[in-house]
Amino acid sequence: RVHTGPPKSMLGALVVAGLALSGSVSRAPQSAVTRSATSPSFLHAVSKRAGAPRVHMASCARLAEAAAMIDSIDVFIFDCDGVIWKGDSLINGVPEILDMLRKAGKRIFFVTNNSTKSRKGYVGKFTSLGLSVTPEEIFSSSFAAAAYMEQIKFKATGKKVYVVGEVGIEEELDLIGVPHIGGPSDADQKIELKNGGMVHHDPDVGAVIVGFDRYINYYKIQYAQLCINENPGCLFIATNLDAVTHLTDAQEWAGNGAMVGAIKGCTKQEPILVGKPSPLMIDYIVDKYKIASRDRICMVGDRLDTDILFGRDNGLRTCLTLSGVTTEAKLLSADNKIAPDFYVGSIAEFKSVSVAV
Repeated sequence: RVHTGPPKSMLGALVVAGLALSGSVSRAPQSAVTRSATSPSFLHAVSKRAGAPRVHMASCARLAEAAAMIDSIDVFIFDCDGVIWKGDSLINGVPEILDMLRKAGKRIFFVTNNSTKSRKGYVGKFTSLGLSVTPEEIFSSSFAAAAYMEQIKFKATGKKVYVVGEVGIEEELDLIGVPHIGGPSDADQKIELKNGGMVHHDPDVGAVIVGFDRYINYYKIQYAQLCINENPGCLFIATNLDAVTHLTDAQEWAGNGAMVGAIKGCTKQEPILVGKPSPLMIDYIVDKYKIASRDRICMVGDRLDTDILFGRDNGLRTCLTLSGVTTEAKLLSADNKIAPDFYVGSIAEFKSVSVAV
């Protein structure tokens, strides 16, 4: 069985998907490559192309000179959960820091592995928290999944997508005209385990996209595995592999790694990964905004294995915040091999009266 895998460059797809938000799309010819269903995931394929992922001993220092750091950076890329907010609560000091950076002429982007919202949905969340952000500044894994489908010309196959996930994925697929089933509409589906009991799946499903799903159930897992195992060439795509996430500000909650793990367990297939630490979103940002030097971009996040690895493997400066899932003890542990350039308690520590404006 053969999967249509990721092409060498997804910049064209991201441009097209980005334009889809405004309803104006100019499609350039795209090429695709194929890979075996048992070959490595997109992440591994990209790593093989760019060289093995860089692993670093955990040797880093707490940020001491905020002004000097900020003056040396032109572009800040922020993760959202655990950096800008936790659940529906804004992290203290965030509005002031974003305002300071904008006044200093810094370009700001938000790159999140959370697929529950589309770019439009994220604009709504930022606005509800009193932050002014444009859709063009937001790159979510739901957007990345749709961009990947655009790149491989999935729409032309006449197939549909089964979604294990929430409305964010569906809204991004709608923008590029890819039909889909599942998602929130299957939240209340139940199965009956009796003689002759079975789930009937659609043979026209050509891809299963798995994103974070608060309403995951056995029906969705069964439907997804039937599509992947029984529909020839059906793609298995993961928006991200985050182990835990912040649904509230009180504790960590099981992340999309749990959903993907369930599907992986019953299909024995590796997913195509489109979220961090996959490089496709940073490649798009660098290309679209003509950023000459990646070492003048700083990735700011709370996760070592996604945010910091994403930055390190793509030639960016990196800053870990302790306001999310990573503790200082874990960061400095001898067991940790992924080190940021520096770390802070939260981005409130970026505040400096010495930053040039």
